[in-house]
Amino acid sequence: MTSLELVTLGGDGVEVEILPAVGARLHRLRVGEYDLLRTPPDLGRHVDDPYFWGSYPMAPWCNRIAAGRTADVAGRMLDLPPSFPDGTAIHGQVSRVPWEQVDDRSFRIRAGGDGWPWRYEVVQRFEPAANRLRLTLALTNVDDGPMPAGIGIHPWWRRPVRVAIDAATAYPSNLSTAAEPSPVTGDLDRRRIAEMPDGLDATWTDVGSPPVTLEWPAAGIRATLTTEPAVDHIVAASPGDIDAVAIEPQTHAPDAVRRLLNGERGGLGLLAPGETMRLAIRLAFESLET
Repeated sequence: MTSLELVTLGGDGVEVEILPAVGARLHRLRVGEYDLLRTPPDLGRHVDDPYFWGSYPMAPWCNRIAAGRTADVAGRMLDLPPSFPDGTAIHGQVSRVPWEQVDDRSFRIRAGGDGWPWRYEVVQRFEPAANRLRLTLALTNVDDGPMPAGIGIHPWWRRPVRVAIDAATAYPSNLSTAAEPSPVTGDLDRRRIAEMPDGLDATWTDVGSPPVTLEWPAAGIRATLTTEPAVDHIVAASPGDIDAVAIEPQTHAPDAVRRLLNGERGGLGLLAPGETMRLAIRLAFESLET
C-alpha cells in the first residue's frame, strides 16, 4: 500500500491535514480545537471506506452517472465500471488514488485515457489563513478533443450541525432525477438554518448568496460557504447511520452525462483541448456570538 502520510497546513486557528495518497483529500479540518469534518481514528479507513470520511475532490464528474458503455459522448465511447453498491459510477476518478505534491500547498493528478477516454489533469490547492480556508480545483483537458467536465468537493460535516441552503428548487432524489427541478417544499426547504432530517439525498439549485451556512452550536462556530464562480448546484445527504452530513458544491446536476446528451439543464460542461475549468470554495469562520 502507498504510504499514508499527512501534509499539515495551518494559519491562525485554521488547520488542515491532507492525505495525498488517497485523493489529496482532507483528513481533518480543525478550527480552534474543534474538528469540523468526520475524521476517522485510523488513516486506513479512507482506503477501506473511501466515500464517507473527510472531504474529497470530485472530477471529471460529480455524483452518479451510468456505469457501462455509453455511446457518442462528445464523439467518444464511455465504458465506466460501477464504483458504488447501487451500480453507478460515482464521484469521478480521482478521490481514491495517489496525487503528487507540486508545492507546499498544491497537489496534482493526471488521469483518464481509459474507460473515461479523455486525458486530463486536476490541480488542487489549499490555503488556510486567519478564520478562513480557500480550496481551489482546476480541471484541464489535456486531450485532443472536447471533454465533458464537472468538478466539486464532498465534505462530511460532523453532527450536530445546523445547515441552511439558500435554494428555491431541488431535484428531490439523487438516485433518479427528472429533467427539471421542483420548488422546495417540506423537508426540502432548507432556507432557514436547522439540523437536517435523516434520509435526504438531493440536489438544490436556483441557489442564492451565500449558498450555504453551517453552524456548530457546541463549538460556537459558524461557517459561510461561497464559491467562485458561483455554482448553481448544492448536493446534500443526511444518512441516518452516519454521524455527519454531506454538503457538496458542484458544477452540475446528478446524472450529468444523460443531461449533456439530452440537452437537459445541469449537464456536464464541455472543455476544449487545453481549456481549464476552475472552482474556488471559500469557507469563512466566525463565532456564533458575532
